[in-house]
Amino acid sequence: MANLSDIARLAGVSLATVSRVVNGTARVAPEKRERILKAMRETGFQPVESAKAFYKQPSSLIGYVIPSLHNLFLNEIGTALEEAAQEKGYQVVVCDSGREPKREWDYIRLLSEINADGIVITANNDEMEEEIRRCRLPVVVVDRKAGREYEASVSSDNYLGGQLAAEHLVDCGCKRLVHLRGPQLYSSGQMRFQGYMDVCRKWNLEPRFLDCGYDFESGLACAPHILERFPDTDGILCSSDMTALSVYKYLSGKGIRVPEDIMLVGFDGVRLGRLMTPELTTVVQPARRMGREAFSLLQELIQGAGPRNLQKTVPVAFRQGETTRRKEEMLNETSVFDCAGQLRYWSGSRRSGIRRPGQQYPGGLLPQRLFRGS
Repeated sequence: MANLSDIARLAGVSLATVSRVVNGTARVAPEKRERILKAMRETGFQPVESAKAFYKQPSSLIGYVIPSLHNLFLNEIGTALEEAAQEKGYQVVVCDSGREPKREWDYIRLLSEINADGIVITANNDEMEEEIRRCRLPVVVVDRKAGREYEASVSSDNYLGGQLAAEHLVDCGCKRLVHLRGPQLYSSGQMRFQGYMDVCRKWNLEPRFLDCGYDFESGLACAPHILERFPDTDGILCSSDMTALSVYKYLSGKGIRVPEDIMLVGFDGVRLGRLMTPELTTVVQPARRMGREAFSLLQELIQGAGPRNLQKTVPVAFRQGETTRRKEEMLNETSVFDCAGQLRYWSGSRRSGIRRPGQQYPGGLLPQRLFRGS
């Protein structure tokens, strides 16, 4: 006996579209509806009346499955998603999976059981593809480029972002760049890493990278290994703004100055990065636009008005803060005194130095009269 999956395959549509025709829960394009009805006639498919009755009423609920509520970037996406949904009469149910694939699966199944109208899921990995394929609900993946016929996605141009960050550090004079690359299960991590690698090939730089997550804790765990593995590092590309903040915390605790000793670039453009001193240089993803685009795409799928594999890529922007500067600009600056009356100067090497009266510096002896109290 034919089932909904058989009908979907014969009609060349998604399982969710077949479900909407059978249950009358949303509008479906006439051409698709006719293909589905034809497949039903040819196979003799008869829907169970009790199932039809259960799914007749739309819930006006949308699920937002997120790996962590502590991720500020994904929170901004969720805020914009909720605003757009409420404008159209939908409510958003937030599901925190705690970065556990099994919990993501459980939430997807639960949302199906409560008859949600659709799901937006962020940063899922390849293990989720089969679960998404089997889901009878419309699904939009955010912050990951979909690669299957049953997925729709909204993502930023992560490849360009990786390029922009690496090119900026090269332009500032860095030659020993370390990339804290994001999870390679996610296309966002893959594409940023590819952008970084292409810049390394372009400028004949040695690729240096460490695997890292997107959260603050991952950054703290990775930070000590940067200088252990690559002690001459002069520029760091982080997987996210949160990891950049944790790396900055570690470096400053070790007396390493940013940007004078090591330059630092984040990724995401969360507002917290603008509050730190020095202000974080970062690649900005348009989180609010991504949230609204995700709802717009999901609404098309709910109404059966668009292809299920529609993919939208939004542009990124680069914002220079104070954690990067051109080395020649810093070398040409007037030497300044620190609070101990010592003169900090730029020797032309990677690190700045401290010299006391009477010690040698590139131009000769430091004159006594330059020091406070002399």
